[in-house]
Amino acid sequence: MKTRYTGHGTYDNGWNRAAPWSVYFCGYFDSQATWKTFLSKDRKSDEIMMFGSDNATITSSEGRLGAIFAFDGTDITSRVGVSFISTQQACENVDREIPSGTSLETLRNNTRDVWNTEILGKVTSTDKDERKLNQLYTALYFMHLLPQNKTGENPLWKSEEPYYDDIFTFWDTFRCTTSLMHIIHPTAYEEFIRSLIDIFRFEGYVSDARSSFWNGAVQAGSNSDNVLADAYVKGVRGKVNWEDGFAAMVKNAEVTPDNNDDPRDPFGSTKEGRGALPDWLERGYITPRFTRSLTRAVEYSVNDFALHQVAAGLGKMEEAEKYLNRSRNWRNQWNPNLEALGFRGFLGPRDENSGAWLHHDPLDCGGCYWGDLLYQGLSWEYSFNAHHDLSHLIDLAGGNDTFRDRLDMTFEPGQYAGNDQFGHTIFNPGNEPSFGTPYLYNFAGRSDLSIERSRFIARKYFKPTPDGLPGNSDAGAMESWLLWSMLGMYPLTGQTTFLIVAPWFSDLTIHLGEGKTLQIIATGVDEANKSWHVQSLKVNGKPWTRSWVTWGDVFAEGGTMEFELGREAKEWATGPLPPTPASEGYRPLPPVEFPDKHVGQGPLPPPSSEGQDDTELRAIYIAIGASVTGLTILSGIVLLGMWLLARRKKHTAQTMGSFVDDVLGTASRPRVIERLFQQRPLLQQGEQELSERSSTGSSSPEPGEPYRDVVRE
Repeated sequence: MKTRYTGHGTYDNGWNRAAPWSVYFCGYFDSQATWKTFLSKDRKSDEIMMFGSDNATITSSEGRLGAIFAFDGTDITSRVGVSFISTQQACENVDREIPSGTSLETLRNNTRDVWNTEILGKVTSTDKDERKLNQLYTALYFMHLLPQNKTGENPLWKSEEPYYDDIFTFWDTFRCTTSLMHIIHPTAYEEFIRSLIDIFRFEGYVSDARSSFWNGAVQAGSNSDNVLADAYVKGVRGKVNWEDGFAAMVKNAEVTPDNNDDPRDPFGSTKEGRGALPDWLERGYITPRFTRSLTRAVEYSVNDFALHQVAAGLGKMEEAEKYLNRSRNWRNQWNPNLEALGFRGFLGPRDENSGAWLHHDPLDCGGCYWGDLLYQGLSWEYSFNAHHDLSHLIDLAGGNDTFRDRLDMTFEPGQYAGNDQFGHTIFNPGNEPSFGTPYLYNFAGRSDLSIERSRFIARKYFKPTPDGLPGNSDAGAMESWLLWSMLGMYPLTGQTTFLIVAPWFSDLTIHLGEGKTLQIIATGVDEANKSWHVQSLKVNGKPWTRSWVTWGDVFAEGGTMEFELGREAKEWATGPLPPTPASEGYRPLPPVEFPDKHVGQGPLPPPSSEGQDDTELRAIYIAIGASVTGLTILSGIVLLGMWLLARRKKHTAQTMGSFVDDVLGTASRPRVIERLFQQRPLLQQGEQELSERSSTGSSSPEPGEPYRDVVRE
């Protein structure tokens, strides 16, 4: 005789100030039970009120509602289904996904197989270093907790498109996480992009964040633009409607959203869009009448560059030029007279009425939060963040040598009153605005220093221990930074460029789908003796002298990267510096043309097509089981998930050694999985050209001058 119970809870608010949403559950015990429902006196009290009926309801959040079940036997099997639609659907989910009679061992084995096949087995290595392997697979695990594929579980609208939720947030994940998701799960990534565009169709905006079926909260820019552009320039097509995708981006860039009256920011929307658009459109910079003005100015520039990329690819050249010019407006916040630690020129605030420069300390961001000039970062940090316009930034900072010195000071201990846990460095390894800074030496011709800085950060602040992260996981953002470091690259979102450092493993293979792989090989790897400096590199069998590769070089059809490493830095990267497509003087290669099946979607946009690749981008992904329709699990797996998430809420990193051994089984470690595919033939590489950077200087605008879509040269 079975016992079934059902119920639901309705919740509201949360970090994004969401409207009410409901979670429905349906559970079965395989034995007859007696039960009592109860309501606690308050949240903390053990005193309860008993109910004799089968039903119990509470409309207040002050007490705890539940049920106590009693059984005659000692061995009980519990199955639980969850739905965001109804209790009926929750029951259907559990009956379909965990039929009666399913054992815990069967579900455990199935879970292990899914993780190995669809996640952990996508990156394999023959390396035997337990510490590095633990960190690698721990990071892969945590990176895949969010977002969630809730297709079929959207209570707000019906659509033929996929639905993904719990994007928490693009401000955290656009730098490293989404680009890695594209590589590991290309088909799921295409679904994710389609879902974003569908949210725009029904909600009116693609927000910087979304959870509990509600947009928000926007921390600074409309960084969904960056994610969409990154997908576009790397050839994501399939069923994606890019005209609608570009319309979603234009909505962010041109229409000021309604104020949602968030007490954290009473001056504009935190739900969606760009709350500081009035200043951005009228002046070309953002004054302190809008909170987080300096952070927004930099991110709006990056967002506008994203629009330029997609517009150019779709053949909308007038819009492409417009947004390229607007992407340079971060320069309008560059105050050449601000000084800190012997360096001049930083992002600075401007007066609302006159446009005059206001006093600002580049090493002080107040509370660094919602109501301040900057959000979770200093002006010093954000001054490095216009990655699409680095050549111009280097000119403003005083040239290559001074730029390198400024980077060096960023990592020097004792230079900043804050960050005591990081030796009082300006660089903050625990927060996203600093993610790309260690790699910017590549733009100044010193990739060896990018290796030194990134490796020091990874070794010191990332560990295979419960406290192994320097900051919040942030939906896997922190772990994905570590993963890119392990691969020996860093992505520039919205461009096809990847900056090269040095891989951690002697052999690492990324399975890209459809038999394609990227194999990364390194000789001379010796962590103990700091043997991590690149002596030479071959890409697809040919000598390589650039400190960067493109999507077409190694990811579109796979390829090989063969590193020779040593203890001493060597001047190997003698080729062209990485491209900075928004800087004057940059001349891109001709656009990439895709096969006829993509007609109407447009070629890759000229500004980011550094490498020539006329092959179709193809990818196959096998959907991860048990991640689509309902969260349907045995009670033992529920407890495991609650335990892992509780640890993650404390901003800790569960070691994958323990996870794999205790939950999935020692024999399932991906390092013993046989290679899934044979290495593909080496790609034939065409010669590539890049014009030298413009050597012309530039200046910041004077106070009071007009600022619209104007490039100041």
